[in-house]
Amino acid sequence: MTRPVGLTSHKLLALCAVLAVLSVLGTLWIWPRLAYRSWPALFGRLATVVSTQVLLLCTLLLLANDYFVFYSSWGDLLGNNGGSATVQGEGLSPGTGAVGVQVLGREQVPATGGPGQDPAQVGRLDRVRIPGGSTGLSSDGYVYLPPQYFQEPFKDQRFPAVVVMTGFPGDAKNLITKLRYPAAELQLIRSGAMQPTVQVLMRPSPSMPRDSECEDIPGGPQAQTYFTTDVPRDLRASYRILTGSGSLGVMGDSTGGYCALKLAMEHPDVFAAAASLSGYFKAAEDFTTGDLFAGSQQRRDRADLNWRLAHLPAPPVPVLLADSKEDGSTYADSQAFVAAARPPMTVTQATVDTGGHNFTTWGRLLPPSLSWLGTHLSPPAQPSASPPAAPAPPSSR
Repeated sequence: MTRPVGLTSHKLLALCAVLAVLSVLGTLWIWPRLAYRSWPALFGRLATVVSTQVLLLCTLLLLANDYFVFYSSWGDLLGNNGGSATVQGEGLSPGTGAVGVQVLGREQVPATGGPGQDPAQVGRLDRVRIPGGSTGLSSDGYVYLPPQYFQEPFKDQRFPAVVVMTGFPGDAKNLITKLRYPAAELQLIRSGAMQPTVQVLMRPSPSMPRDSECEDIPGGPQAQTYFTTDVPRDLRASYRILTGSGSLGVMGDSTGGYCALKLAMEHPDVFAAAASLSGYFKAAEDFTTGDLFAGSQQRRDRADLNWRLAHLPAPPVPVLLADSKEDGSTYADSQAFVAAARPPMTVTQATVDTGGHNFTTWGRLLPPSLSWLGTHLSPPAQPSASPPAAPAPPSSR
C-alpha cells in the first residue's frame, strides 16, 4: 500500500516548487497565444493567473510550515489528531507598594457542561488591567477565579495562582477561546485531578508591540521585574491569593513557555514551578525585540537557559516540558535540556506523538500540564491571623 505524502515532506515541498516554476514558465509561453478578444481567451488568461498564484502561495506556505512546524501532518492541519499527552519522568533529576488590579469587566466563563453561570458553580472571569507600581508597565489580561473562591466553606481562604502567558504577539483572549484554560481547570477540579487555583492569563510582553522576552532591558522596559514583583503584588492586593513559598506557578506556550522557564529558574523564590508548552530556551533577537542586552554578552548568556544550566548553580525548582515529538527542533531541544538538568532542579516531560506548533497540539498538552503544575502549589489556606495590636504606651503625666 502506498503511503501518502506527509504535509512536512520535502518531496511535497519540492513538487509544489517545481510546479510553481513550470506554471510561471507556462504562463510566459502561452500568454501571447491568448492575446485576442474572446471568451475562451479571457478564461484561459484567468486560469493561468489563478493557477500560478495558487501554486506560488502553496509553495510559500509549505516553506513556512517546514521551518516553523505549525502543522506536522494532514491530520494536524484538519484537526483530526487525537490522543492525550503522556507525562513521563515525574520528579526526574537527570545527569514600592501594591497598586491593585483594575477590573475592566466580567465575561462569561466558557465552561463545558456547566450548570449556568453561577460563580459558585463555574467560577468567574474578570477582564483586568495589571499596572506596575515599580516598573511603570501595564498589561491587560484575565483573571479566572475557580468556583471554590465563591463557596461558603472557602469564603475566607486564600488560593494558589498560576500566571499563564501566550506566545508573542498573541492575545490573552486566545488562552480562553482557543486553549480554554478556565474550562480545562474546571473539568480537572470536578474530576479531582486539580486543586482550585486562580489563573492569571496574560501576554508575555508588557511593552507591546515590542517583544521584551521577559527581560529587564537596559534603559528599556523592566519586563522581568514586572512579572516577578509588580504582578504578584498587585494580584494579592486585589484577590485572595496565597503568599510565600508554593503560592505561585507560571506556564505558557512558545514565547510564554520560554518566559515561564526563565522566570522560575531565575526567581524560584517567586514561582514554585513552571510548565512550558513548546517553549524555546534562548531569548529571541529580531526586529520585534530590538536590542535586549545593550551589547552585553553576559546578559545574553544569562538569558540562554542552557548556558545557565552549564555555568550557574541549578535552581531548586521543578519544571515541566510539554512538547509534540513532531514539533521540529523544539522536541530535540527539550531532550537536550533534560539531559543537562541536575539537582536540585527536577524535570518532567509531557509528550504527544503527533502535532505541530499550534493551538491544537497545546490543547492536548494542557490538561496534564495544568494538573502537574497544581500538584506543585500549596493548597488553599486560611488567611494568616492578624497579629495582636501592640499595647498602648503609658501616658505621660
